[in-house]
Amino acid sequence: MGNVISWVTDSAAIPANWAGLIIAISALYIIWKLVKNRRYLYCVWKTLPRDFGALPQLIKVKRDLRHFQGKNSTVFTAFDTIVKQDPSKTVLYFEDFQMTAEQVQQLSHRVANYFLSQGYKKGDVVGIFMENCAEFVPLWVGLNRVGIIAALINYNLRLTPLKHCIEAVHCKAVIFSPSLSHALKELMETTGALAGEPKLFCFNETSSRSSTIQPALHFAERLDQLVSSSPSCPPLVTESIGFGDVALFIFTSGTTGLPKAASIKHSRCFLFATGCFHGTRLMRSDRIYTSLPLYHGSGTLAGSVLMLIYGPAQVIRGKFSASGFWRDCVKYKATAAQYIGETCRYMLAQPATPLDKYHTVRVMYGNGLRGEIWGDFVERFGVKIQEFYGSTEGNCGMANMDHTIGAVGFTPIYLPNLLPIRLIQVNEETGEPIRNPKTGFILTCDTNQVGEVVGRIIKKDPLADFEGYADKSSTQGKILLNAFRNGDAWFRSGDMMVRNEMGYFYFRDRKGDTFRWKGENCSTTEVESIISTVTGLKGAVVFGVEIPGADGRAGMAAISDPDNSLNLEKLADGVIKSLPSYARPLFVRIIRTELDMTGTYKLKKNEYQKSGFDIHLFQDPVYFFNGKCYTILDEDLYENIISQKVRV
Repeated sequence: MGNVISWVTDSAAIPANWAGLIIAISALYIIWKLVKNRRYLYCVWKTLPRDFGALPQLIKVKRDLRHFQGKNSTVFTAFDTIVKQDPSKTVLYFEDFQMTAEQVQQLSHRVANYFLSQGYKKGDVVGIFMENCAEFVPLWVGLNRVGIIAALINYNLRLTPLKHCIEAVHCKAVIFSPSLSHALKELMETTGALAGEPKLFCFNETSSRSSTIQPALHFAERLDQLVSSSPSCPPLVTESIGFGDVALFIFTSGTTGLPKAASIKHSRCFLFATGCFHGTRLMRSDRIYTSLPLYHGSGTLAGSVLMLIYGPAQVIRGKFSASGFWRDCVKYKATAAQYIGETCRYMLAQPATPLDKYHTVRVMYGNGLRGEIWGDFVERFGVKIQEFYGSTEGNCGMANMDHTIGAVGFTPIYLPNLLPIRLIQVNEETGEPIRNPKTGFILTCDTNQVGEVVGRIIKKDPLADFEGYADKSSTQGKILLNAFRNGDAWFRSGDMMVRNEMGYFYFRDRKGDTFRWKGENCSTTEVESIISTVTGLKGAVVFGVEIPGADGRAGMAAISDPDNSLNLEKLADGVIKSLPSYARPLFVRIIRTELDMTGTYKLKKNEYQKSGFDIHLFQDPVYFFNGKCYTILDEDLYENIISQKVRV
């Protein structure tokens, strides 16, 4: 999603008195192209209606962002305006529980006043380690009201990754669901973490059917009881909080190592929400169905924040259910819904029912819908698809405003050098950008050539800045310097795409040390570290492999085991305990020799990845993870996976 208004917003950085010069240069460029290439004339003719058709929405986005920036707004001050307009409107639905705008505001006030009374101040960080529930939203909004940064922690994480997330942003406290008590208890018993700071608060969600308190950590305080006696009036805050202050830390795997905490300012919250609201042509009267996790940027930034600043209701489901999706949409009279590509495939695989079109959802928005199923999905369920591209922390987003199947977005073909987005050539082996040996600048891709998407960084511009991560070293690793001229800086997305002659971008793959599975980016470095710890084997490489009929790439590990000592039962227990389900290697290939290495002593992945799990290409045994244990991948099981008889 991110900067969905790339070709309009970037023009804000250009002085107004240059407008005539730009138009003149553009006109000359077009004339030159027309003379040189008649095909170009056809492409311009075909894409002009698309570009000008998107213009009204892009202007609205720009207008709203200027409004919020001019007022130095925050998400909570924008929400207070919504509350004044209609305090009794129901804005949150969760199962059979509802909250009006005024109730959300009052709970956020109580949370703010409690933490203020306990000495918490602007810049402190409090982790939220909770499953989806209605109170999730007013909790982080309440923290924001006194300048506390809310760190949204993935509730699937356990042990080392969980410990890392808590420590990486220096949480002074962690708020958790009763159902996740066991995860924190296991972390304490296994690693000795949480012995002192952070302070632990258990919040018993009244909105959840499973709200009965489970055995919790005995010293954790009951935050739901503490805030119930806290004042519901606005907190008296002495420090100013504004548009440029950090509101959230949202964890993303990035390209290497453990999860990284992306720094999300209020300005970025507004960027996501305004882009989605106008790009999807939503209205305040809409009801948005969100079955994505709220620790995720899509669920919160493109769902909850949109509700908070524009006022449409948000319907939250605990976890995604393909069989219950349309039933929920009918029950709550949803008019819009969020998706990621994987959820669409699951829904399409369900048996047809009358509910497929017996609903009021007119548009679904998100990212990752594969072109192969796009048309079938639209035809079967009768909805419009609004595909966005972007990352939680990145600055090079796009939107597919005209619903072209398979495209993640587009840019005008007749203004190629005005745009803040480029496709650059990278070395397939090293992943490093390829530079012109004469100039030293990076080579861009030709039409239909695969390359990495990068976005120009413009400091202090909320539309094009890159705020980075809590870990500054990780931030530097994503910045490309002196790319096209001395002194420039560009954000490296890690996404490989291709741009066709019409200016449409199509996603191809993730570059480097990640694979995307079940809608989540998984760090190969993290998985390799877990495998090494569990097995005691130094030689292990992890990569993603494609499976017919499945979105993304499933994890696969190649493990060196020359002495035949690998304990597969221990490996299975280890990955189940230490990794979320989507990060567990689905396939394990046992190598009876040492793994191949490069001349710089780096383990080679490419050759193993090219072979994948095709047992006909090598003699090594391969094992398949069935959710409980690793079983040998024989010919029958292999064929059943390829023919999609076995669901993965």
